[in-house]
Amino acid sequence: MATPGANPQNARPMVEPENENGDLAHVPVPSVLAGGVLMGLANLVPGVSGGTMILALGLYDHFIGAVARLTRFKISWRLIVFFSIFGVGLIAALVGGAEVAVTLVAEQRWLMYSLFIGLTLGGVPELVQQCRPAKWTVFLGAAIGFGGMAALAFVLDSAPVPQNVVTFVLVGALAASSMILPGISGSTILLIFGFYEVVIGSLSSDALRADFAGSAMIVGPVAIGAAAGIALLSNILKFCLSRYRLGSHGLLMGLLLGSLLVIIPFQEPVHPELAVRAERKAIEMVAGGATAAQVEAEHEVVFDAPRMETLRAKYSGLSKAELKRMSLDLDYFRPDVIQILISVCMVLAGFGITQLIGRLGVH
Repeated sequence: MATPGANPQNARPMVEPENENGDLAHVPVPSVLAGGVLMGLANLVPGVSGGTMILALGLYDHFIGAVARLTRFKISWRLIVFFSIFGVGLIAALVGGAEVAVTLVAEQRWLMYSLFIGLTLGGVPELVQQCRPAKWTVFLGAAIGFGGMAALAFVLDSAPVPQNVVTFVLVGALAASSMILPGISGSTILLIFGFYEVVIGSLSSDALRADFAGSAMIVGPVAIGAAAGIALLSNILKFCLSRYRLGSHGLLMGLLLGSLLVIIPFQEPVHPELAVRAERKAIEMVAGGATAAQVEAEHEVVFDAPRMETLRAKYSGLSKAELKRMSLDLDYFRPDVIQILISVCMVLAGFGITQLIGRLGVH
């Protein structure tokens, strides 16, 4: 029976993954699609977490519940539709936005960071509502979340860790969990523990062809850890969000605000030639002693003789992980008035986009 006063023609299409209590969490299709798009774009921007974007949209609780159900193999058609729509947005952003995002990050990083700050801050009003009534648990959770992000942003550096099956599993779990937990990206986790080169290198087609068994001994444990990390963390977060709502949302607020510490605008790459992946891969070959012809044939990047000598002198002997880490090095610059105004406009635009998507009705 229709509810009096309801207008079926104005009803929005809904994706309704069921939770374990049998209730339905109503999420409009545009919100799910937007969540996938923003998570995909976040994965293209160094230092930006996809989990932060989901949190900013007000989609976080629903997303975690859906992932938790998936890891428990409690599949329903609503869950399949949810992840199908989310996946379309994610893939579209990764494929369609990769070239533009990489170019903007390399050449106008402060613009991209300004936009993502706005997108992130746009989720604060919704999260504030989730933190009411504001009790001491909210402030404690926020302090812990913000402090943890501050530690990751300013304190932690590369930590020497032995490379064996156990540590591969643990690092895989941490890296994959960061996809769900707001504030830090999986590649950053690998860089912090010094595993980036060995893990990413083992995934390359050359490594798989040259030593499939050796690569499998690395990729296998990492994949097992990643699956275990996502399954465990999603279910822990779902439990905490349902049992300790205020403290958990306070923690998420701290993580969200703390994530801004790593995307401060008015920074530029210290080594701009390493900021674009294609050129960095070419420089890796140069550092390894490849000729200009070999580099051009492999990556379609042309270096003249003086440029080759300069790059070889600067980067010779450095590993892929070291070059990757150097590509993330940033230095502050003093903006002029026009840049400040543009940055403010980008922040406001990002804030407005998140708010607009939020008005689609995520509850």
